[in-house]
Amino acid sequence: MHITRFRAAVGAAVTVAATAALLPTSAAFAAGKPDSRTADSATVEAFGRIADAILKDRTSVLLDTRSTADRKATRLDGKVRLSSGLSRAEDTGLSSLKTRKEWLAALGEAYTAAETRTSVDKATVKGNRATVRVTETTELTYKKIRGDEPSTTGFTAHHELSFSLGRGGNWELTGIRPQDDGPGAINEPRTAVAATGSIDLNGSPASTRYPGSRNAKPKNLTPANGGLDYKAMAAYAEKYWRNYNPAYRSFNVAGGDCTNFISQSLKAGGWKDVPGSDTSDYRKWWYNKSSQSDSWVGANEWAWHTLSTKRATNLSNVYQMDVGDILQMDFDGDGSKDHSMITTYRSRMGVPYVTYHSTNTYRKSVASIIASYPGAVYYAYRT
Repeated sequence: MHITRFRAAVGAAVTVAATAALLPTSAAFAAGKPDSRTADSATVEAFGRIADAILKDRTSVLLDTRSTADRKATRLDGKVRLSSGLSRAEDTGLSSLKTRKEWLAALGEAYTAAETRTSVDKATVKGNRATVRVTETTELTYKKIRGDEPSTTGFTAHHELSFSLGRGGNWELTGIRPQDDGPGAINEPRTAVAATGSIDLNGSPASTRYPGSRNAKPKNLTPANGGLDYKAMAAYAEKYWRNYNPAYRSFNVAGGDCTNFISQSLKAGGWKDVPGSDTSDYRKWWYNKSSQSDSWVGANEWAWHTLSTKRATNLSNVYQMDVGDILQMDFDGDGSKDHSMITTYRSRMGVPYVTYHSTNTYRKSVASIIASYPGAVYYAYRT
């Protein structure tokens, strides 16, 4: 992070805002009040089906299967279809995901199965245009390659879909955009961009070469003599990665909730508040009912606090991270840290798995993040 969603199940009627231009006459609409119209359940279901098909197509490309299934999104019929332009864009996107799958295989990671569920949160129609927001929930099963991988990884992601109504009364999907901050989901097509610009001097970037060197001292994960409880940090993160703890404010609408989430996890494992009254004083770290320090919620400020107070030290390689350690990313290498994650599992073969908010994600391997963002700058912290 840098310093009321309406939810309806697929199939429910969604109110449509009227505009100066009359909506096309179609069975997709039922008359409501004079200043509004309502999309019928069949239309909302059609919006949900094509969103679900696209997201399942993307995920299926990543699976370790010998056969390649036909694309679901191109085989839909009825009220909604892909525009020719978006169909070509998805072809390119699926090709990039196939490359990502190859990178993952080279890093020793693969998935054997996946389950994706998609729900329509909100649909708005103005004239011959429709905007639909959906939530995707996906769980992937890790293939046992090294033998000590966790069972699954999962995430929730939000997408906005744009539709145009054609002359024949059928909707065409013309665009789909992610709506979350932080790293994209593993099935989100993305073009790698080489890092440019200066490197943040307040911390040392970590190597992404596997395996990491062995000079990082192993951690004692359970508290001794009042020490930190790293297992408690991981347990907290894995409990609240998707269902947020209501005891804390969420900052998703204010730049992202990632650093707020790792701060909560660290506190659950024994980090004590460093009280103060000036929220911008990065030497302090605190949260109360009415406010919080910038170092609690800001990625850069958190790094400044932890390094200046020696609550954490930089690791030289991301694969040295253990449970309770923190990973930060600078997506474009401009010297400003953009995202924070906490390690909640480490395999016997030395692969850390991180859990985080924005996008809400459970046990995602560091290898898969590097495969998706090979040009990013990474910072690893021993807490």
